[in-house]
Amino acid sequence: MFKERKYGFRNRLNVVHKPDRRDSAVKAGKNELEINDDWKIIISSGSSPLTVKAAKDLQDYLFTSMSVSVLLKKVKDIAQFSEENCIILGTKVDLKSWGKDLKLSKSYKLDVSPNRIRVCGFDDRGIAQACYYLEDLMNLNEAPVLKLGTEKRQPLFSPRMVHSGWGIDQFPDAHLSAIAHAGMDAILVFAKDVDMTTVGYLDFNELVDRAAAFGIDVYIYSYLKSLKHPEEKDALEHYRNTYGKIFKACPQAKGVILVGESCEFPSRDTVNTTGKVHSSPDDDTGSGKPSPGWWPCYDYPQWLEMIKQAVRECSPQAEIVFWTYNWGYAPEKDRLALVNSLPDDITLLVTFEMFEQIRKDNIVLTAPDYTISFAGPGQYFAGEAKTAKKKNIRLYAMSNTAGMTWDFGVVPYIPVPFQWSRRHDALHEARKKWGLSGLMESHHYGFYPSVVSELAKWSFWSPSVKAADILKRIAERDFGEKAVPQVIKCWKIWSDAIRDNYIATNEDQYGPFRIGPSYPLIFHPDITRKFGSQELPMPSAPFAHFGRRIVKTFYHPFENAQHSPGAVRMPVEIKQLKKMRNQWRKGVVSLEKALELTPPQKQEDARRMLLLGKFMENTIITVINLKKWYLLNKKLLVESNRKPAEKILQQLEKIAYDEIKNAENTLPLVEADSRLGWEPSMEYMTDAEHLNWKINQVEKMLEGGVAVYKEKLRLR
Repeated sequence: MFKERKYGFRNRLNVVHKPDRRDSAVKAGKNELEINDDWKIIISSGSSPLTVKAAKDLQDYLFTSMSVSVLLKKVKDIAQFSEENCIILGTKVDLKSWGKDLKLSKSYKLDVSPNRIRVCGFDDRGIAQACYYLEDLMNLNEAPVLKLGTEKRQPLFSPRMVHSGWGIDQFPDAHLSAIAHAGMDAILVFAKDVDMTTVGYLDFNELVDRAAAFGIDVYIYSYLKSLKHPEEKDALEHYRNTYGKIFKACPQAKGVILVGESCEFPSRDTVNTTGKVHSSPDDDTGSGKPSPGWWPCYDYPQWLEMIKQAVRECSPQAEIVFWTYNWGYAPEKDRLALVNSLPDDITLLVTFEMFEQIRKDNIVLTAPDYTISFAGPGQYFAGEAKTAKKKNIRLYAMSNTAGMTWDFGVVPYIPVPFQWSRRHDALHEARKKWGLSGLMESHHYGFYPSVVSELAKWSFWSPSVKAADILKRIAERDFGEKAVPQVIKCWKIWSDAIRDNYIATNEDQYGPFRIGPSYPLIFHPDITRKFGSQELPMPSAPFAHFGRRIVKTFYHPFENAQHSPGAVRMPVEIKQLKKMRNQWRKGVVSLEKALELTPPQKQEDARRMLLLGKFMENTIITVINLKKWYLLNKKLLVESNRKPAEKILQQLEKIAYDEIKNAENTLPLVEADSRLGWEPSMEYMTDAEHLNWKINQVEKMLEGGVAVYKEKLRLR
């Protein structure tokens, strides 16, 4: 199997227009036209840089993907331009009355007549999105062939915000282009100071300018320290020197994202919190109370007012986005009281599915951050959304609809498109009921172009397209007509598997589901003489944003008041995940059959989905093994008779050898696709080096702790 070097996936991400998509057998039929080398792209001589870039992008697409070479030309008055075989690109200002019914930024009208294509955007962003839509249609047709007719399209959600999937806070032009092509219109950058992200220096203004050239806004995701309560006399100066400083230096940034854990302040709500920021050296960790970032403190509105003042002194149009991510577990009355007291001229951001209590058999689980196993919305979201509507506050959702969640932490996307479609439907319902208008579509794990992000684009524009219809067309484009039934069967099986049997828990999403088969096995009897924590630090890159810090390697249940105890949950979770593994395997088999029917020129991309499916299956195996491992270790610790204890050790040894085999089976998968095992905030955690580290760790544990415990049992 071909081996791809580390970070080789970036070369693939940098290819926005896939070469040689054209199927020469496809010709224009009745009520269709075909673009050929005689055509031109026409823009106004006064076109904006974005319109020029969009026109050049379409020209490159036709050349690269469709083997068609067209001329790009400027004219003074495109409204009067009458030549045939032209693609005319203009705004409603350029095209006079034709676009007068366009009301929203990024909306557009498209008219395809026998010898001309006319595009009218509400603005230049509309022109760009229309060009990308033409590309989408030709990609599905696998030819520069378009149906005749007129249509008007507009976005249903804006902004659609994403983090970088190329690398934390790294946005090369090709990645910005891919984001724009996916219909997204905003990016997020972590900020600790002016031009300083969590991973080092970044010229904010340069990024804002480059992103604008693709029709993309930049939001500052705050990691700024808030060390003053708003009532302190020098507080305003403090916030001018933090938040104000950034927007003074970079006034064209679109807005700022504020979330409690990342930028909490010293609240005076000392009844419910410590009143001290989490990182404070005198934090009262013995009180049992959370720090203010984890509670809907009554004085958050004061804090927001001060940040708003400091920011808007420098950038009057800046959007203040307040995310209630951290306190969904708090009583509803406290959360809604806070929402009711928020300033009217800010935006409320609420996580769509988090904190929902879900029943499986006889247990109750709580949806952690984040999962696609539950389409949503959760009661937490619904309550705050209803309140926001009554208060007339702009409402956004953390939706993860770029294609990833923490369900499987080191994959590029989760290939369960029918389940993602259920989330899309729920978001549309929230749009209609509560005025949901914007989306945060990814977090640290970023954006990777896939069938999932493509499905979201078709859903999030009006008129929307039915998921079943567009997925069949995508499957035919990517796998060939003969393979479609098996591909759709696979996607349905995987979608049902994650909905019906995936178990989302904190111990798994901070453990084996986050990194997969490289997750270690730690023998619970502590015979090390170190008398310390049994957490085993995994190797990770020194430059990683989080690296190993968000992986908890000593596997055990993380308890909370909202779900059943771990001892009650574990047997049910094992049963459910065994069902999921069996379902997932059936999906893999269907995809293998599809590949046998896939034409040679489509094989490479199709095989990557198979590699992804197998990697995820191996991850499910690891999680099942870890749950069994935990229960057997606990049983061993209280077993006082030698023979039963030796039998438990035999069972533990079998799991250990199974996990070694599972890691070995995963090695060729991550070697063939460098994106598997990597995630932007952690960097590589499940590459060949980490898998070999895990194999070595388990072998040493068997030779050491397990063997020593056997000898100890024989002491009499």
